[in-house]
Amino acid sequence: MPEVKLTVAETLSKEPKRWIATLLIALISVLLIAWSGSALESNSTGGSGLSVAKGIMLGILQPTTDILFTLQKNGVPYLLVETMCIAFLGTLVGAVISIPFAFLGAGNIIPKPVAVIFRVFVMAIRTIPSFVYGLMFIMVTGPGAFAGLLTMSVCSIGMLSKMFIETIEDLDKGILESLSASGCNTFDKIRYGIIPQLLPSFASTLIYRFDMNLRDATVLGIVGAGGIGAPLIFAMNSYRWNDVGAILLGLVILVLIVEWFSSRLRNALMRG
Repeated sequence: MPEVKLTVAETLSKEPKRWIATLLIALISVLLIAWSGSALESNSTGGSGLSVAKGIMLGILQPTTDILFTLQKNGVPYLLVETMCIAFLGTLVGAVISIPFAFLGAGNIIPKPVAVIFRVFVMAIRTIPSFVYGLMFIMVTGPGAFAGLLTMSVCSIGMLSKMFIETIEDLDKGILESLSASGCNTFDKIRYGIIPQLLPSFASTLIYRFDMNLRDATVLGIVGAGGIGAPLIFAMNSYRWNDVGAILLGLVILVLIVEWFSSRLRNALMRG
């Protein structure tokens, strides 16, 4: 029998009509969402969820200029600088501690059993969330920026050590062998063979971790670890949406500035 070739239109026409079931499912989903939204109520204000959302949007669009342009301790600029200092110093302290951990955990430099021990230790550090570290250090040092600095440092150790270990294990040993054949001593091999290979990757990792710490420092302020997080949560709990808008506007500007500088630094490192 001759083979019958169907056109695309004929093939589609033979498909079962499922648009009715699809339309019915979509309608039910919309009704369920509308019903669940009507149940949202704000106990403190007595308004619905939509009215609260409206207050948030209006507050963000009309930020409080009194705290946005003041240099006092309760002003947004001071709190942003404090948050940035917590993130920067936390990254720096974490990097200083991570470098020896990374060399001790690199299997191509240290014997395997010793490297495995340090890898497990670094993994244990990384498994604990930053919030838990923040609450622990607050119990020890009390609330404030120092607790946030310690939290950022410990959290940075876990990630930086892992990334540094991978970079060290990817070292090109051919360069070191060439330097040895040229009669270079150990210091020369470190200076001209190891550091040039590690420095760009280490610096790029540090910049990336600083970006992460800047955002984490904002969140950690909620538990009392310093920075701008605590004023933000206090303003939200008291429904001062204009203050929330001022704080969020300052955060956006700070993140954009830091992102611009970090992108420039990464590009410079990639170009050598």
